Amino acid sequence: LCVFVSVVFHSCSQPTPVNQNLNITADNLVEEIAKQVKHYPSEKVYKIRYSNDNCYFEMFVDGIRVHKLFVRGGSTAVEVSNLLFHSGKHTISYKMYPLYTLEERGVTTTQNTLVDNSYIALDVYSYNLKDKNARDISYAEYTTPNIAIKNAQGDTISYKFAGAGKTYYEGSFEVEVDLPYQLQTPFATAQDLRKMDQKLLMTKLLAKYKEVWQIYKNRELDNIARLEFDMLKYYAVSHYATKEVIKKNWDFLYDNYKNTSFEMQPLANYKLEFFADGKLVALMLDTKDNKIRGNTALWIKLKDEENTPVFFNRYFYIPQGETEFKVY
Repeated sequence: LCVFVSVVFHSCSQPTPVNQNLNITADNLVEEIAKQVKHYPSEKVYKIRYSNDNCYFEMFVDGIRVHKLFVRGGSTAVEVSNLLFHSGKHTISYKMYPLYTLEERGVTTTQNTLVDNSYIALDVYSYNLKDKNARDISYAEYTTPNIAIKNAQGDTISYKFAGAGKTYYEGSFEVEVDLPYQLQTPFATAQDLRKMDQKLLMTKLLAKYKEVWQIYKNRELDNIARLEFDMLKYYAVSHYATKEVIKKNWDFLYDNYKNTSFEMQPLANYKLEFFADGKLVALMLDTKDNKIRGNTALWIKLKDEENTPVFFNRYFYIPQGETEFKVY
């Protein structure tokens, strides 16, 4: 359920529908998504296993953020099938950042740059939903590059991270995957927003953000379903979800949040960031607060003991030949 990070709210009003997925409502979303899902003799789900230390990092599939980690180190795996829309080559990329502050043995130090032993190791693999006894298949393994440290005689005595001393480091590699389905994303042929007049872009984007912000604030359930339909559909198709699972996920969203008190956070402290080769754009929170960084400026705080943040990580695009933003 972790990919279903948006929340769903109820409204008794009759708001104007958003300009996409006009046939979708909160009542028919499950049925319409279920129509798109097919089943196959082999149903692979792709994941990326990672480990890291002495750095923060973000990971992307074809330029769309799939994971972020703002703790010193960790080791787990994240599913990425929902961002693999077709068979063939895909680009896995990452961005590394220094820890800024590090606490060890009661001592706090500041790290403004990546250090000698910063690293990330990645492994792209799949498992088969139709054969739980089958072994995982690995497609690509990657480790951040190192530089050899030599002594006066020219002998290698140790290694250090190639990006040590930098305030930022990024890299990428390609992997080829085989999928039984092929999906055409709504932004596949969208405009390259990097080429748009940036003042006009920001003006139009802010107007769209305010519209979407109001939809969530007003708990406009049908409009929220239209906004989230595409992303939820690709998740269901790529995970070969049954109608029962789709309904369970949708019900989980609604039941979990319909009666929860919350507070929309103001659109503030953001920076413009492009994704997917400029086809997607978002206003990202501009902060070093590890609890909220790496998310978009659309978010709420639940009125619980911890003021838990919940993020609406929507991306925005403009189709070719059109002038208005749509949401992914």
